[in-house]
Amino acid sequence: MDIYTDGSCSENPGPGGWGVLFLHEKKRKELCGGEPDTTNNRMELTAAIMALETLKQPCNVRIHTDSKYVCNGITQWMRLWQSNGWRTSSRKPVKNADLWQRLQKALKRHKVEWFWVRGHAGNAGNERADALARKGMEKFLPR
Repeated sequence: MDIYTDGSCSENPGPGGWGVLFLHEKKRKELCGGEPDTTNNRMELTAAIMALETLKQPCNVRIHTDSKYVCNGITQWMRLWQSNGWRTSSRKPVKNADLWQRLQKALKRHKVEWFWVRGHAGNAGNERADALARKGMEKFLPR
């Protein structure tokens, strides 16, 4: 299964949204949501979390994200943060540790491969996830 995730904020911090596109064989499913006061990085993490938590049974998935923060955090930084008691190498608390820990828990059920894709570069899955993230943010924007 391929999953495209994206997060968005109108201001950073500010109203934000997240979007998820699931593609499996010929089936597709879309999810989105948002928060009134958040950051882009929190929405990027939330998109990945919601994707994994939504899966009803353990799966082999490929997650495609345009967030280097999420990709690098998962593939390079998270193990070190955990071994340091959720502190960075400079001993500062990890930003968004609550979401990193939630993502770590969600990962335990699945076999996940992570792929970084360039955002806003014509990748259809990424473009749809971006549109879903903006849709999730809409109800929190001033009228």
